[in-house]
This record gives sequence, C-alpha cells and structure tokens, in this order.
Amino acid sequence: MHVEFLSAPVLPNASPIAYVVDQEALPTNLEPVVGEGARASRFAGKPGQVHEAFVARDGAVARVVLAGAGEPAGKDRGAALERAGAAITARLLTSGEKTVTIDFTGTGLSAGDVAAVLLGARLRGWRYDTYRTKLSEDQKPSLTTIKVAGAPEGAEAAWEVEAALAEGIEFTRELVTEPANIIYPESFVERAQARMAGTGIAVRFLDEAEMARLGMGALLGVAQGSVRKPRLLVMEWKGGKAGEPPVAFVGKGVTFDTGGISIKPAGGMEDMKWDMGGAGAVTGAMLALARRKAKANVIGVCGLVENMPDGNAQRPGDVVTTMSGQTVEVINTDAEGRLVLCDAITWTQKEFAPAAVIDLATLTGAMIISLGHEHGGIFSNDDDLATKLVAAGTASGDKLWRFPLGPAYDKLIDSPIADMKNVGPREGGSITAAQFIQRYVDKGTPWAHLDIAGMVWSSKPGQTWDKGATGFGVRVLDRFVRDYLEG
Repeated sequence: MHVEFLSAPVLPNASPIAYVVDQEALPTNLEPVVGEGARASRFAGKPGQVHEAFVARDGAVARVVLAGAGEPAGKDRGAALERAGAAITARLLTSGEKTVTIDFTGTGLSAGDVAAVLLGARLRGWRYDTYRTKLSEDQKPSLTTIKVAGAPEGAEAAWEVEAALAEGIEFTRELVTEPANIIYPESFVERAQARMAGTGIAVRFLDEAEMARLGMGALLGVAQGSVRKPRLLVMEWKGGKAGEPPVAFVGKGVTFDTGGISIKPAGGMEDMKWDMGGAGAVTGAMLALARRKAKANVIGVCGLVENMPDGNAQRPGDVVTTMSGQTVEVINTDAEGRLVLCDAITWTQKEFAPAAVIDLATLTGAMIISLGHEHGGIFSNDDDLATKLVAAGTASGDKLWRFPLGPAYDKLIDSPIADMKNVGPREGGSITAAQFIQRYVDKGTPWAHLDIAGMVWSSKPGQTWDKGATGFGVRVLDRFVRDYLEG
C-alpha cells in the first residue's frame, strides 16, 4: 500500500477522509450529525473502534471514518495507534475506494505516533490473492493509497523507518503463505536473492554437497526423504563497525513437514507449509534491517529442508552424526526442527564467531498448549539477552514469555546408545527441545531460542493482520537491533 504525504491542508470535501480519535475526545470540528451518530452507535474512541458516516460538504458528499486510538497516556499507546490505522484500512479495503486521506491536523500526535498509525494501516491491508481467480468485484481489495495530511515535522522520516519494517513483515508473510509446491528450499533461496538484490545484503547458500562435506548429518538426515534438495541460506548485513562481531539470527526452515516416517495425522497437515516460519521471520527481518540501513552487523542463517516419508527417509531409531561431532538417536522423525537447527547453529558459530545467537522456530506443539496464540516462548542461557528480547517483544507487540532450562530437564534427552536422543518424554516437550539445541551452543556464547509455533499463523483476523500469516518474529528482531545494537 502506497503512502503519500500532502504538503497542503486537506480539502474539507475530500472523500473518504479519516480521523484518529482519542478515547472520549471526538474532534470538535466535525459536523454535529457525525458526532451524534458516533455517540448513538457507542463509539467512544477505544482502540480499534471505528465509526463511518456520510456528510454534505461544500456541495459534495464526503465519506468520514473515525478510528479510535484509546487513551493518550495509555500503557500500549503504540499498539493502540496501530489498531486505529488498521481499523481504517479494514473498513475501506474492499469498499470500492482507492484512496483515503488521514487528517492529523490538530491531533497533537508526534511524528512517531503518525508512523504507528500508518504502520497499522499498511499491515492490515496486506493480502495474498495470487491464487484467487474468481473473486467478485466486491471481494477484491480496492484501497491502494493512503494520503497523509496535517502531519507534524519529522513524520515522513519516521514513516520511512516503519515502511522498511512493514516491507520485512510483508515478505515474511509472503514466504509463509506460499504453498509448499511453490516455496521449497531451492525456491526459498531464489525468492530471497531476488528480493534482496540491491539492498546491500550479501546472500549466498550452501548446497547438499557442501553440507555433506561439513558433516551436517542431522540436517541432511531430515532432508534425505525428499526430492527437494536442502539449502543453508546465509545473509550478511554489515551496517555496524568494521570488525565488530555480528549477532546471528538462525531460522528453522522446514518448508513442508509431514512428520517423515513418524507421519502426522492427515487433519490439518496442510498447515505444515508454515513450518518454515522461523526462517521466514529471519529473512524478513534481514530485509527490514537493510531497507532502513541499520547500524549493526547482523547475520541471518536459515536451514531449509522438506521432511517427507520417502523410501529413503530416515527411520526412528537411526543415529546421525551432527556437524559438531555429537551423535543423535532419532526417536521421532517429526522432531526434525531441532536437527536442522543444531547443524545450522554449529556452522554459524564456526563461520562467524557471533556475539550472540538467536534462533527462531515453529518448534513444538507443546508451546501452543502452554501459551496459546498470545506469546512466543523464549529460552536462554543468558539473563541479559533474555531480558532484552522480552523487552523488545513487549515494545514491538511480538510478545515473548520466558521458560526455564536446567540439568534436570537436560538429562531427559540422554540416549542409551548415542550422545542424546531428539525427544524427551511427553511432559516439558518445549523445554527438552530447547535443551537439545543448547547442547550445540558454544560455551560463553549468549544464546536465545524463540519457539514461535503458536504465532506465525492465525485462524482469524488480528489487530494488524488478516487471517493467515502474521509475520511474527520480524518485529521483535528489528526492535532488539534498534534498542540494543544500534543505540
């Protein structure tokens, strides 16, 4: 969605025109019929509330939309402003209107506040209709442009930063939404290369032969049942001080997960196209950082595989040797994400000696049982890193909740014939998965594992997204870089 800043005041009969309204504070310059209509419909300016009216202005009929932004001093002011912008888009997206003007004149909103409204408006307008060929006209999105009037000084510059973030989130949503016959390891790499061309990100990949030479037996074991060849996607952004160790983001990219020989139930298996949501978030975050020229050194690494039950697929009971030299007894082939991550993390540490490693993965169904669809889980060996990521999640809206780690959990994945097994007992499933990954983190390296299984896909529309891919993960990584690497 295109955003255009106007240098002149908006004409009074512009249509449609939208106003962002604080709680219990209707604009005084509105026609009485609009105000009375709003009150009669119980519009009070609460976050995300919307009221629509039609009025006569200068001989023309104007469409007016009021969007609630909540209390000016509210705790979650940024999120409330995003919801106001999203409400405007949601109301007009398929209305037949191509343009809406949001008038900020006299609102007292800051440049950052305006950018938050616009971010919500743009994100709520994202849809992926590539494969829909029979939409009726009233189902097709019509809104393409948001015009901004009366914005304070600095708002356009603030929006440029948020527009970069929006592009990253949208790219993640695109990758997660695409079906598995379109996005698989090789095409994931190709899509990333095409989107990042000219951004300053150095993009490369390791193919199956290179990973075999490096001894990535765990990652390759997952991939061996598929005709789709695995890839290790590597993205380098060097926006910080020369020679300063980078922070590494590592994403699980299982582009489709049948469960392998430990096959999943048929019901809902189509959803497993989004089992690459961690890799999608890492890739979108890297794009966002490059678009806004982040002053930080960041590496993005994605282990990309497809997990299929072919005659060549690995079996429960197989033992694989990881790149680190540690051996794993594969008890359940559906616990494949940790096998991908362990080799990806080992390679990342050997290649870059990062200052910290943060991995993202749709790793366990147990995380959804624990947290539902409200938070991602976070596990960490470093209290400072964990605290910063939780704070970044709160600030950005990609909320995280910390879980414990410890020796009592770690011993649950000991194997009688190998160094470890890839699953523990049913209880504490998300924790034992994190304990598995921790065994591959170099001593002294700050590490955090984000299990985002319940967050990358939504069965119903949310505050700033339609049902489907949410883009979760991009915002928390971007905010972490803003607040703690660039500061």
